[in-house]
Amino acid sequence: MTAVVVLGSINMDLTTYVARAPRRGETVTGHELRTLPGGKGANQAVAAARAGASEVAMIGAVGTDAYGPALLAELAHNGVDTDLMRTVEGPSGTAHIVVDAQGSNAIVVIPGANGTLTHLPPGDEALIATADTLLLQLEIPMSGVLAAAKAAHRHTVRTVLTPSPARELPAELLAVTDLLVLNEREATALTGQENHRTALAALLEKVPEAVLTLGAEGCLYASREHEPLHVPAPKVEAVDTTGAGDTFVGALAVALGEGRTMPQALSWAVCAAALAVTKPGAIAAMPFRSEIEDGDLGGS
Repeated sequence: MTAVVVLGSINMDLTTYVARAPRRGETVTGHELRTLPGGKGANQAVAAARAGASEVAMIGAVGTDAYGPALLAELAHNGVDTDLMRTVEGPSGTAHIVVDAQGSNAIVVIPGANGTLTHLPPGDEALIATADTLLLQLEIPMSGVLAAAKAAHRHTVRTVLTPSPARELPAELLAVTDLLVLNEREATALTGQENHRTALAALLEKVPEAVLTLGAEGCLYASREHEPLHVPAPKVEAVDTTGAGDTFVGALAVALGEGRTMPQALSWAVCAAALAVTKPGAIAAMPFRSEIEDGDLGGS
């Protein structure tokens, strides 16, 4: 039994599939366009719900456009509590995604309603206080992220931060972050280090624990008390990597909340992320608990 609260973005993903992404100034022909719910906050919420969290609640905002009701309905359909979601005047957030034949992507995010999440009303803090884990990302204003992290710290709720899109992180946010989960580009942006272990060492000067996700190579974990641990990923054929990192975070939150050891939790999360890349879309591709258990690498 584990309760997860997510404060973050919810977007409508407009995803184009192409053989090759266009270069600057170039036009290419795509073969498919999909309009599907996404956003890093919503992705992590659905990933946690599908991985078997007993309760998942989302704090965020949608707009008054046609996308807003569809985005809320998708969360509710996946068992995510939307009672504290706001509807604000204007457009919902959107993400414009290009996916190539190798499954790699490039993304442009337009915040829309997500940009209004600048502070934390009392009801939001009360909800965070009930959670085992708070999941945060950076597709909403930094002031909102910081307010939520401080609230979680006051109530001894584990805070997991995904620093994406990569940007400079305030020292006061790092001081109340328990676990940082980031990819190679984000690690380099934050530390200036391209070597994985050197980057992790630099991150551990800022936070107690960090996980570096490595795509098809799995992940690398380090803490101030333990030597770095590499967890491999199962070999799969990638169709679309959109949302894989968020799937990893959602599954990891569930596994840790259930009391699994860190190696077990990482194996579980790596398996979930690997399953997610075998299908197109972000939320649409996220595996359910039974699928993760069937493909688990020994973390059950």
